[in-house]
Amino acid sequence: MKYLLVLLVIVVAVGIWRNKRRDEVAERKTAGTRPAPALKQPQNMVACAHCGLHLPQADAVTDGENHYYCSAEHRSLAQQSRH
Repeated sequence: MKYLLVLLVIVVAVGIWRNKRRDEVAERKTAGTRPAPALKQPQNMVACAHCGLHLPQADAVTDGENHYYCSAEHRSLAQQSRH
């Protein structure tokens, strides 16, 4: 009787495992048909006039004279060294 119970537990476990596996395969098939997300547009890169670090122009700090800096601290250090 106990062997029958063990066999029943194994059959139920295999059935659950196969159902989960079938769901995963179905998910992968539907995931492949989704449209690809739109790519972001490239950004202009500039170099910090003080240290040379390259960063997006939108993140850069400028001094109004077409010089770009990675931070306000580097902008002030560059202005101090010019005077």
